[in-house]
Amino acid sequence: MKAIRVHRHGGPDVLTYEDVDIGQPGPGEVRVRNRAVGLNFVDVYFRTGEYAPPALPFTPGNEGAGEIIAVGEGVSGFAPGDRVAYVETLGAYAEERIVPAHFVVHLPDAIDFETGAAMMLKGLTAQYLLRRTFRVEAGHTILVHAAAGGVGLILTQWAKHLGATVIGTVGSPEKAELARANGCDHVIDYSREDFAAGVKQITKGEGCHVVYDGVGKATFPGSLDCLRPFGTFVSYGTVSGSIPPFDIMLLMQKGSLFATWQLLFHHLASREDVVAMSEDLFSVVLSGAVKIPVHTSMPLAEVAEAHRRLQARQTTGATVLIP
Repeated sequence: MKAIRVHRHGGPDVLTYEDVDIGQPGPGEVRVRNRAVGLNFVDVYFRTGEYAPPALPFTPGNEGAGEIIAVGEGVSGFAPGDRVAYVETLGAYAEERIVPAHFVVHLPDAIDFETGAAMMLKGLTAQYLLRRTFRVEAGHTILVHAAAGGVGLILTQWAKHLGATVIGTVGSPEKAELARANGCDHVIDYSREDFAAGVKQITKGEGCHVVYDGVGKATFPGSLDCLRPFGTFVSYGTVSGSIPPFDIMLLMQKGSLFATWQLLFHHLASREDVVAMSEDLFSVVLSGAVKIPVHTSMPLAEVAEAHRRLQARQTTGATVLIP
């Protein structure tokens, strides 16, 4: 069986395509034949060593979709042949892999494997951001940074479906057009204008109820200036680098703000939440309210090039890898 392995941290060239033997599923595990694998920026963090894998070598990748081919002892609710998707477990960059059943869900027949692989990590991230971290409702005004990215395009569509006024930031005119087509009422190109000033103008000085920031260093602390008093700053990514340490008094000075960074893994700690959050995501996708934008498919063997494009911010929507 072929898989991508990382023997040392570094650039995209450390991603090697090689033969591996993964064995059979143990208690509480299933073996999945991957039909498609999702590509995410967190994969870059593990490759470079910014996030520490359990050990070296390791197989990257945190989401995928395919068919169960074997189940381990004590697993109920799953059987060989079931269509499934999974999230939050390293090892997806492979033709087959072992997955804890805790993180596996049945994939509805109406959702194809590529969409399933592209939607789990990004879609469940959007779910906890919009429905658990700050519960967006009709009448809220929100700001989504990197609105044309994989998470951004899901966030904007879902937030618009919930009745929010959505402001998105992007880095090019092409991405601005894409963001408008996916739920943004207003789009700011932060390569050309001051996004905080733009938000103040759009909101007539009131600011937003919440800012969703997956960019990090480049958009902080400007994001705080986009919030109304008692607004919420939600950080969930560091594409441009980590946010430097800051004095917590800054939150008071900017309007008695709330700030949080939450992790999808913590939201998925209980099996009940894995199922409930996935069902919520599937329901908005099946209704047509949220479309999962799979813009690129590439062979798994070409994953190094996929990482180069991702880090150069040359991608929009989701990229999936095909074993």
